[in-house]
Amino acid sequence: GRRKILLLSQAGTLLSWLIFMVAMFIPLNTQTNIDSSWLGTFTLTLPLLLLFIARALDGLTGGNVSVAYAYLSDITDKNSRSENFGRMAVAANLGFIFGPAIAGLLGATEYGEKLPVLATISISITAIFIIGFLLPESKATPVSESPDGDNVRRMLGQEQKDCFEIECQEKLNFFGILKIPQVPLLLSIYFLVFLGFNLFYVTFPVHVVRVFQWELLDTGTFFSFFGFCMVIVQGPILKRLSSRFADRQLIISGSFILIGGFLLYYFSDERSVYLAAAFLALGNGIMWPSVLATLSNTSVRHQGTVQGFAGSAGSLASIFGLIVGGVLYEYAGSVTFLISSAIFALVFLLVVQFLKGNEKDDSNLFCKHMQSLEKVVPSGKVCQKCVDQGDTWVHLRICLECGHVGCCDSSKNKHATAHYHETKHDVVQSFEPNETWLWCYLDRQLVEFSHKLYDE
Repeated sequence: GRRKILLLSQAGTLLSWLIFMVAMFIPLNTQTNIDSSWLGTFTLTLPLLLLFIARALDGLTGGNVSVAYAYLSDITDKNSRSENFGRMAVAANLGFIFGPAIAGLLGATEYGEKLPVLATISISITAIFIIGFLLPESKATPVSESPDGDNVRRMLGQEQKDCFEIECQEKLNFFGILKIPQVPLLLSIYFLVFLGFNLFYVTFPVHVVRVFQWELLDTGTFFSFFGFCMVIVQGPILKRLSSRFADRQLIISGSFILIGGFLLYYFSDERSVYLAAAFLALGNGIMWPSVLATLSNTSVRHQGTVQGFAGSAGSLASIFGLIVGGVLYEYAGSVTFLISSAIFALVFLLVVQFLKGNEKDDSNLFCKHMQSLEKVVPSGKVCQKCVDQGDTWVHLRICLECGHVGCCDSSKNKHATAHYHETKHDVVQSFEPNETWLWCYLDRQLVEFSHKLYDE
C-alpha cells in the first residue's frame, strides 16, 4: 500500500534532520583537508561529515513525492487528475515561497540556524502524525494467491465466501516497465524536463550576479515572484484550462512556451528577466501536471512502480544537470540558456511523437463491440439479485447495453456474467467509484477508459 511507504519515507526524513541537528552541536574537529581541482579546497570536519550522512539518509528513504502522486491518482478519476496534480504543485510552490521566508525570520533570532532546523523537525513529526493517524490507505496490496491455503472447512465441503480478490499482479522491474507501451517515451520526457530546469537553476543565480550584479535579496525576490506565478498558473488558470482542453494539448502548448521562455533569458536584459520568468511559470504550470496525469493514466495497474522510476529519472537528471550546468556556464556563459531551450524543443518533439503513438494505440484499442457505446441509466446502485438472495458482493459491474448492475466474478453469485450469458450483452464497465475500465465478454478484452458511460 501507499500509506506505509509514505510513513517510512517521512520517518527517514525525520531521522535525517535529527542527525542534522546533532551535527550542529558537535565541535569542529578537523578530519582532513581537501585540495582538489575538481572539488575545490575545503576542510572536512566531523559535523560536515554528519551533514552529508543526514542528507544521504533523506535521499535513501526518499520517494515520498512519487508515492504521493500515485496516491493522488488512486483517489481521483482521469478527468480531474491534471487539475488535482496542479493543486498539489500549488501546495509545493507555496511551501517554497513561505519556507525560506520563515527560515530567514527564525534564523535571525539569537538561536541562529538551530531554530529553522528545529522547526523542520517539528514539521516532519506533524507529517508523520498526519500520515499515521489521519491518512487512509488508498490502495490495498494486491493478493496474488489465496491467503487461506489448505483450509479444513474447504476439505469438509463447507461453503465459505472469500473476502478477498486475487489480482495476480506482476511485480515489474525496470526492464518490465520499459515494455509497457509509451512508458519509455514518457520517462525520457520526464528526464529531459528535469535536466532542462536544473541547468537553469544552477546557471541563473550565477548569471544574474555576474551580468546584472544582483544581491542575494534580488535573487530571492525573483524566485519568490517565480513561485507566486506558478501558484497562480497551477491554481485558477490550470483549473479553467483543464476543463476546456485535453492533457495532450496542454503538454504541447506548455513545452512550446518553455522553448520561448529560455530563449528570452539568452537575449534578455535585467528588466525582462521577470517576463521570461512569467513564460516559464506559464509553460511549466500547464505542462507538468498534465505530464503527471498522462504518466498516471498510461499504466493504471502499475502506476506506483512507474511513478517511482519516473522519480528516479528526475533525480538522475537533477544530479547530472546541476553538475554539468555549472561546467557549461563556466565555458559557455549564457549559451547554457540556449541549451535548455534546445532540450525543451526535443521535449516538444517527443511529446508530438508520444501523442501520435497514443492515437495509433487508441485506434486499435477497442474491439468492435466497444466502438459505438452510449451512456446508459443504471438499474440501481446495488446488485439487486444479491439483495433478494440475502447475499453480499465484492465489486459491481454495469451492462453498457441495458444498464443492468450486477456483482463481479470475485463475488459468490457472479450476476454480471450470468446477465451476459442470458442476454448476450457483451460489454460491461466497472461500477466502482474511481474505476472506468471496460470489459468485453465475447472478445475477453480489458480496456482502460477515460470516463463513465452511465448516468450517476
